[in-house]
Amino acid sequence: MDVEVDGVVVDGILRGVEFAARKGEVHGIVGPNGSGKSTTLRCVYRALTPSGGAVRLDGRPLAAMSIRDTARQLAALTQDSQVEFDFTVAEVVAMGRLPHQSGFDRETARDREVCASALSRVDAAHLADRSFLSLSGGERQRVLIARALAQEPRVLVLDEPTNHLDINHQLAVLALVRGLGVTVLAVLHDLNLAAAYCDRIHVLDAGRVVASGTAEEVLTPEVLADVFRVRAHVVRHPVSGVPQLLFEHQEVLP
Repeated sequence: MDVEVDGVVVDGILRGVEFAARKGEVHGIVGPNGSGKSTTLRCVYRALTPSGGAVRLDGRPLAAMSIRDTARQLAALTQDSQVEFDFTVAEVVAMGRLPHQSGFDRETARDREVCASALSRVDAAHLADRSFLSLSGGERQRVLIARALAQEPRVLVLDEPTNHLDINHQLAVLALVRGLGVTVLAVLHDLNLAAAYCDRIHVLDAGRVVASGTAEEVLTPEVLADVFRVRAHVVRHPVSGVPQLLFEHQEVLP
């Protein structure tokens, strides 16, 4: 499913954010704190209504779609995903099936199969009977990703999906996301992970997209100095050949 972010404005935060992701592409959104990354995603998963511009799925404005229809097409992992009640992990993941059920539907064998598969894919099947509230931060993050996968979306929106994860699970989750074949928009703070797993990267600064393209095109010393205020040395990964970055702090003069 194609996703088009067309001149999206949120008063005081976004100033005409614009990019398009084609079916099956993985797009990374990067930028310094306060640049508008999470706000952009909130407009995509309908937690926020932009004051200008539009978000479209396969050319159809989100505003023309019902919330239920959107939930059948798009799943989101947000920074503020919370489960306040003492559900089991299996029950939390099963919430991902709700958009595909009517109010009186019972859980089907296929629902259970989809949820079990989602937990297995994020290396969390052994947690199924645990209380969600008893989990570590990294375990919770993997379960919430499983809930999004159980939704069987055509578009996956991820706000800092590697947050709380150890390096093994960071790489495993991003490799999984990369192999899903769905359209992915992901905010990532680790630029080297963005370079390794994203087809295209959009750099935000002060509410605008200031660079878009492949990692090689946008993660340049010039862009990184201008946007992130760091010196960057670009090297090639010895196996994949993708650009990787070594950083030095750059003193900012008053």
